[in-house]
Amino acid sequence: MKKEKLVVIGAGMAAVRFLDELVERGGSQKYDITLIGKETRVGYNRILLSSLLAGEIDFSGLELKSPEWFSKQGISVRAGCEALLIDTANRKVWTDKEKIPYDKLFIATGSTPFIPPLSGLYDSHNNRLDGVFSFREIEDCQSILKQIPGAEQAVVIGGGLLGIEAAYGLYKKGMQTVLVHLMGHLMEKQLDTLAATLLKRELEKLGIRILLRTKTTRLQKIGRRIRIEFENGNEIAADIVVIATGIVPNSSLAKKSGIAVNKGIIVNSQMESVSHPGIFAAGECIEFEGQTYGLVNAAWQQASIAARSLLDPSWRSSYTGTLPIARLKVAGIDLLSFGQIEPAGNEDVVLYTHSQQAVYRKLFIKDKKLTGGIFLGPSHRSLEALHFYEKNLPLNCEPQEFLFEAPTKTREEAIEDKPDDFQVCNCNGVTKREILESIKKGCSTLKEVMAISRAATGCGSCKPLVQRLWEKTAKEPAAEDPTVHYYVPCIPLTKRELIEEIKKRDLRGVSAVFAALAAGKEDAQSKPALASLLKMVWGKDYKEEPDSRFVNDRVHANIQKDGTYSVVPRMYGGITTAEQLRKIADVAEKYQVGMIKLTGGQRIDLLGIKKEQLPAIWKELGMSCGHAYTKAFRTCKSCVGTDFCRFGVGDSTTLAIAIEKKFQGIESPAKMKLAVSGCSRNCAEATTKDIGVVAIGTGWEIYVGGAAGSKVRAGDLLAVAKDQPEVLRLIGRFIQYYRENAKYAERSYSFVERLGIEHVRKAVVSLSEEEARRLDREVEQAIEAYIDPWQAAQQEQYPHQFESSSPIPGSFANQ
Repeated sequence: MKKEKLVVIGAGMAAVRFLDELVERGGSQKYDITLIGKETRVGYNRILLSSLLAGEIDFSGLELKSPEWFSKQGISVRAGCEALLIDTANRKVWTDKEKIPYDKLFIATGSTPFIPPLSGLYDSHNNRLDGVFSFREIEDCQSILKQIPGAEQAVVIGGGLLGIEAAYGLYKKGMQTVLVHLMGHLMEKQLDTLAATLLKRELEKLGIRILLRTKTTRLQKIGRRIRIEFENGNEIAADIVVIATGIVPNSSLAKKSGIAVNKGIIVNSQMESVSHPGIFAAGECIEFEGQTYGLVNAAWQQASIAARSLLDPSWRSSYTGTLPIARLKVAGIDLLSFGQIEPAGNEDVVLYTHSQQAVYRKLFIKDKKLTGGIFLGPSHRSLEALHFYEKNLPLNCEPQEFLFEAPTKTREEAIEDKPDDFQVCNCNGVTKREILESIKKGCSTLKEVMAISRAATGCGSCKPLVQRLWEKTAKEPAAEDPTVHYYVPCIPLTKRELIEEIKKRDLRGVSAVFAALAAGKEDAQSKPALASLLKMVWGKDYKEEPDSRFVNDRVHANIQKDGTYSVVPRMYGGITTAEQLRKIADVAEKYQVGMIKLTGGQRIDLLGIKKEQLPAIWKELGMSCGHAYTKAFRTCKSCVGTDFCRFGVGDSTTLAIAIEKKFQGIESPAKMKLAVSGCSRNCAEATTKDIGVVAIGTGWEIYVGGAAGSKVRAGDLLAVAKDQPEVLRLIGRFIQYYRENAKYAERSYSFVERLGIEHVRKAVVSLSEEEARRLDREVEQAIEAYIDPWQAAQQEQYPHQFESSSPIPGSFANQ
């Protein structure tokens, strides 16, 4: 039987889902399929663009289907090819290169960004202002990433889902980010005022500044920066501007070709054009019963119905619309919104909120059924509530039970106890039954389960549930992902192997490592980790590349949520003088420092410093950098020891000062906090520090792997040293061993727990003389290479290092 010709226009998420459904049901035996895609990349996950921008995944992490999959299914792919016209009379699709005949046609041209009318956005040649971007396609993301090196401040216009995701991605890249929104609260289509207020507060905690009720009116290029003007007369300056103010259906091709269009391509319940039988459409380009849809779960539901309708015209399972469901999961902020968000007056409302923990849960109930809800913050019952909403089921419990967390044991067993039609993945509409069926097909890895079932391939928030089902029901234990042993995801080498290759090839900069070991492919997520490793390996001979560092490390100060910085001068052992205090007071007064704070590390923190003020403040203080902003040795806290305390049995202040002067600023996989206590009363809390020393009269106990932050852990006893020189020697060996063997950003308490204290003792204390000399030599070289960054940075190390990223002088931020 001769195959019919099927042409698919558009190569996005809806098109890939359509083809997947079609192939699964034997469509490749019935049709010769040609896929036309305007973008050069085919079938990637737009939901994860913010993760790509943030550096959390690379481009391969966006892939929905590999090129090999299309080839295996016999699908002819025309990437980077734009459809210009559909000749419906002769059934041909015109491109700039050829006319492609079709018997059946599927259109999934998606949407285009809505760009508000802004003065100055385009030049006289209708080119968009340099530095201004949309955030819709992978090319947008690539363009933004190219602009980031050397940039400091970004402004995102639009406070919906996409705008928040873009702002988070830019924040993660070390940008000072401002989110500007026209309306009175964020995500006004998905959240009520209180939920949006809590969301705003959580985003501001990250350091994202948010301006509400602010209408952008004009953009103007001033030098290398962009001035953004608002209707209220205020203004702000930025290096990057991202416009994320919504989308509109991309139906211009259909309209130009005479296919019925209103807001989008008008389709019936089988997703077939109402004006042209044989032409199907799905996704953001369509309109059904006067409604357009901008969420991926709608596109995939429509694509599935279109595939079935195309294959079997007698199949009459009709599309009835997609329920409004929105998810946001950035920086640990978990948000689910569905259906009704404000009362209409004829329903019951149950509400629970804990503002300090940023928890908000609200449900609407009518006739014992859920008509809407909002869940902000972690919740193990949000998906269960969503299940009742989607299936239109009567509640089997009191609605307030959804607002409170079940005991741990119940939570762990929850997914096993759910019915088979429980929808685990809302992005793809995948039920528990479908995941279990995928597992039974003999998948050997969780990744295979996800690929076959499509679960957790959207936003990824349901991955823990899929993993639990996999672990509970798979016949074979999960195969280990080898990448967990790599130091960075893009280079298949352990930390030790990577160090050896770096030394052997004499690679002294991050870009050189990418060129030699990653086939020239740069991975933004890996840059800070590689920079840290190279600095450890080469010391003063390391080649600094500013775009490989976070903003804190580029300007040697800790950025705050309002875009200002904190300055923490070093006070060795927590000891200071009247002269130092006087200098601090003078600087604080002269520069109108916003807050002066005594830190937990026995130092003084000056908060609210503008970036351009940093070099002058450092100079006038005349003190050393306290390294309160980077992954390095931070401080060594001490008690007063034998100097004044009647209980002291060891000179803790002298030892603390010696430790701090010896190891100050030495970079490490994560920050290190130290302490010395002069007796077993432990007033300096040495046993809960990364490294702690306690005097015992006959010597000093050395503890490692302690913690007293989000995790509390008593340090393990590493050794007992007879005197201060031995303390310094053993601390140095532990620091160097930690530097060489810990994962990037792995705190010492996790490192010691992972290896075990016996292993660490053997490596640091009970080691060969040759290895001891090597560790001593390596740490001494790192100490000798140390240069106080506050002194070195008196002159800019690269262009615009200390140029203000605050609003243009005279703008609202200075009022």
